[in-house]
Amino acid sequence: MLVSKGRQIYILFLCQPNFQPTFSMSHKAGFVSIIGKPNVGKSTLMNALIGEKLSITNPKAQTTRHRILGIWNDENNQIVFSDTPGVLDPAYKLQENMMSAVESSIKDADVLLYLVEPEEPFNTTLVEQLQEVKCPIILVLNKVDLSEQEKVEQRIKDWKTQLPNAEMLPVSALHQFNTAALLEMMTVHLPVHPPYYDKDELTDRPVRFFVSEMIREGILKHYKKEIPYSVEVVVEDYTEEVKMDRIQATIFVERESQKMIIIGQGGRAIKRLGTDARRTIENFIGKKIYLDLTVKVRKDWRSNDRDLKEFGYL
Repeated sequence: MLVSKGRQIYILFLCQPNFQPTFSMSHKAGFVSIIGKPNVGKSTLMNALIGEKLSITNPKAQTTRHRILGIWNDENNQIVFSDTPGVLDPAYKLQENMMSAVESSIKDADVLLYLVEPEEPFNTTLVEQLQEVKCPIILVLNKVDLSEQEKVEQRIKDWKTQLPNAEMLPVSALHQFNTAALLEMMTVHLPVHPPYYDKDELTDRPVRFFVSEMIREGILKHYKKEIPYSVEVVVEDYTEEVKMDRIQATIFVERESQKMIIIGQGGRAIKRLGTDARRTIENFIGKKIYLDLTVKVRKDWRSNDRDLKEFGYL
């Protein structure tokens, strides 16, 4: 588990899910799922609410592939957020699994955050699905800093006709506008319950997962076209040492030509990626690392059940 103490991130090995310490009879805890189309700002919003960068972010769509839990606490409340992949029409098995994660998060939610942009058209299929949801829904109109106030107010009215039972709130996740109000709005709907996790925990994911995501974030940043979407990163070995941690990771691609692009002429591209990823990982764990990157071809892994299972998608 990851634990925050000030700016440092520590690994906690002994905490268990469903942790139930002594708590007041008024303590509230619940699961809040964040859904919306790709690149609407779901990861940016969860990071802003948690106060730590748990989900990688990038202007490219489909940055988030996994359902990632982030845990927010105050004295009397605990919110377990689910950052989910962007809602889309799946084109291959990886995307089908991503949409299954979204479906599961909707079913598991005590409160649902539906994130939209001011200029976004109605997603009729999703709206009809949400009309059947029993839990409270908060429609979060994100990126309002990029739109005129009159348009935002009109768009809220338009959405109210589509989801009349939903609460509405304009926010800017990037600038943390109205995020405190959003937290207050969510806690009102939480059920009375002891904390699901230790109050110091930030997520249920291991450090290896975040290391692989940070390497993939570097790939999203430095490579174009299809390359970022054809890549999976696996941390093969993570050895903790006194002075520095040693990490060996494999970047899987679908084609030999993609492997050559990742490596680059004379190895310059992968060296740049490694340098960038190393700095990000060191900042995250608060310790120096040695990072060794290898590139391998796994043909058509995004449509192969065996590979998807190995990579943690099935």
